[in-house]
Amino acid sequence: MPLPAVDASSGGDVGSRRVKVDSGGRVVVPVGFRRALGIDTGQELLMSLDDGFVRLQTVDAALERVRAIARRRRNRDASVVDEFIAERRREAASE
Repeated sequence: MPLPAVDASSGGDVGSRRVKVDSGGRVVVPVGFRRALGIDTGQELLMSLDDGFVRLQTVDAALERVRAIARRRRNRDASVVDEFIAERRREAASE
């Protein structure tokens, strides 16, 4: 999901920013980043470590990414339910 454009008048540049970690381990996400990602106060985010980088994303953005991957990989001619049942039958037959 592409991020909306953010200019200096809406909270600043969303390039790299230097931030501090407080004694409780908290980091403040600058307003420009929050606006660009559509993050509201109290909203839950997903945090991951990706090749030495901390990655934050909204739950909605993560779900959309998973849906996009599923759409690309889905065989349009087959039923997902039929594929699941066939897989379970193969597993049961091999036991």
